[in-house]
Amino acid sequence: MKSFVKSRLSLGAALFAGILGASGAARGASHYVIANNDQAGFIVANVSFYNVSPSGLLTFKQTVSTFGNGISGGYFGTSRLAVLDSGKEQCVFASDASGTIVEIVASSLAVAGNAQGSQMDTGNSNGIGLAVSDEYLYASFTDSNTIGTFKVESGCGLTFLNDTPVTGLGGGVINAMAIHGNMLIATYTDGSIQSFDLSGGTPLSNDDEQYSTATVKSQGASYPNSVDITSDGRLAIFGDTSTSLVVEVSNISSGKLTPTFVYKSTASINSSNVMLSPDESVLYVSNTEGDSVTALFLDKNTGKLSAGCTSGPLRGISSNFSYLASMVLMGQTGNGGGVYVAEYGSPSWIGIVRLTTSSGTSGQKCSLQEDPTSPVEDTNSPGLLSIGSYPPRSF
Repeated sequence: MKSFVKSRLSLGAALFAGILGASGAARGASHYVIANNDQAGFIVANVSFYNVSPSGLLTFKQTVSTFGNGISGGYFGTSRLAVLDSGKEQCVFASDASGTIVEIVASSLAVAGNAQGSQMDTGNSNGIGLAVSDEYLYASFTDSNTIGTFKVESGCGLTFLNDTPVTGLGGGVINAMAIHGNMLIATYTDGSIQSFDLSGGTPLSNDDEQYSTATVKSQGASYPNSVDITSDGRLAIFGDTSTSLVVEVSNISSGKLTPTFVYKSTASINSSNVMLSPDESVLYVSNTEGDSVTALFLDKNTGKLSAGCTSGPLRGISSNFSYLASMVLMGQTGNGGGVYVAEYGSPSWIGIVRLTTSSGTSGQKCSLQEDPTSPVEDTNSPGLLSIGSYPPRSF
């Protein structure tokens, strides 16, 4: 299984939805599900935008070219989309493996241009990950093992500034990235994790690179793939590639990573993608090599995770899709109400999984149920791993 994540995939596409974010709604912007279609070969890759109705229905609007080629695969944790909704700019950035980052104005879906890193920056093997702050976009080039820093200009343009060479403790390749304030956290394919100081724009290591606790205890059979950070910047949460469900939590309130605490469950197989709910009471887990989505309850004050619920098998496993990948929230408030999950197939699909919760004398309970209209087909992509939304989650 570890070798799978380090290799290229070869299928599907995706969609996504979420409920209006306050800043986007205030400007009257549309609500979109965004799919990085990641077409490989001689087809120029593109990004699909879908209008989202108040009830969550998706209607195709248009595609926007990335001007390059994808690979129809790559790492689960490497997000090929980054969405910015700041007071100054509303942008969508999408990468393709050949090295291009397309700049899209969210209000008009017009292309502002495209950017590339240095001549050494490539991601042909496993893609290029993106993470964005109000001022900078960071790109993880998986072939050159570099983080490229780009300045976000007026009108969603990008100006390349420089590269930061990176590597895992065991020579691993950079995978996922997440940003909170002046901290960037990265995962590597060898099970190591690392944080960087962004106060000067360019990532500067905090000298805290370490193997995750689960990686050490499992002797490399489990390792962090994706990463999310709480809104107060106190906790970093990692979704692991594993033969079971493994999530790790690091307290980063000191400004550095600390040894991770491990939550493990046999509820499903693999946990390579995670996403916090808007109120951070729920952690959604995409059971990437299984066929389900899990919701865990989170105590944000302590970082403790507890069992929640797991959906039944999503429709189409094996016949329509082989893996589950990234998720987006159905709602922008409360526990999010569920998620849309990318289903990696040829073509790809998006599963719609709704969450309900209740409280009783025995504590919190929840249920995850696939919507009757699920899944929704996206015919534009032969290999979906990354989906996003505009407006994005508020943190």
